[in-house]
Amino acid sequence: MATELSATDTRGRLSVDLAPARPGALLLRNPVMTASGTFGYGTEYDRLVDVARLGAVVTKAISSRPRDGNPGPRTVETPAGMLNAIGWQNVGLEVCLRDYAPEWNRWSVPVIVNIAGFSIDEYVRVAEALSGTPGVAAVELNISCPNVEGLPFGLDPSLAAAVTAAVRAVCDVPLLVKLSPNVTDIVAMATAVRDAGADAISLINTLVGMVIDTRTRRPFLGNRTGGLSGPAIRPIAVRMVYEVARALPGYPLVGVGGISSVDDALQFLMAGARAVQVGTATFVNPRASLEIVDGLYEYAAREGISSIDELIGCAQ
Repeated sequence: MATELSATDTRGRLSVDLAPARPGALLLRNPVMTASGTFGYGTEYDRLVDVARLGAVVTKAISSRPRDGNPGPRTVETPAGMLNAIGWQNVGLEVCLRDYAPEWNRWSVPVIVNIAGFSIDEYVRVAEALSGTPGVAAVELNISCPNVEGLPFGLDPSLAAAVTAAVRAVCDVPLLVKLSPNVTDIVAMATAVRDAGADAISLINTLVGMVIDTRTRRPFLGNRTGGLSGPAIRPIAVRMVYEVARALPGYPLVGVGGISSVDDALQFLMAGARAVQVGTATFVNPRASLEIVDGLYEYAAREGISSIDELIGCAQ
């Protein structure tokens, strides 16, 4: 029953407009997306799961030039989660445009490209090139990765607004901005990027953490610190989505952080998110996002939900 519902009800009860300021530009058949850095470029998982059943695919970060990333070790498990310090390893803009965009253009699912940069100019250069590329439905501005050096765009409202406005000026596709939880006032950050032209906001990126190897008496990760993800951070992410949704009613938010079940996704939607991204759970179960899609359709049918709008922000 779940498969039948999710396959046929593509424009029905769970469809989402993630950029209502640009009608029709970013329509999702359901609110379940992948999270940047956990689904590769999408093509790796296309051989394992039916990506067309997702609401959208969000790629790993793309920078103007290829990056090798941070020295290893890059990941370590923690209770109810993991730390990663990948450091934006990626193939670079040229390879992205040549090898991956043509494949995305053949898919029926929207592809949102996460973009990385160490300067406003780099963000602008990558966003402008991707904006006119067939197969790229939207871009997600990554100003919140805790594992790379550079200007703290995601930690200062004025810097966040500056890079968002600069990208907005050259970007014709919907623009999402992914925010850091490592701030004192998430509402101020969200307001700044909204006012600078972001069509939607993704909340949250990873929290900064550390694991000490007690055998070597040194930090376990080659980068020393890493980004904490997984179920351990979900209550923090839900709270931040709730706060921003209350401060910016009706503004499109994407909930991210520790989602591994239908109930997790529903918490974010009820807090005020219009869509969700599944990340770390994919490492444990590559089908996690599709199972959540099926579960949401089953929940909507069971509860008599005719539109996802009935759920979004209902806990406010």
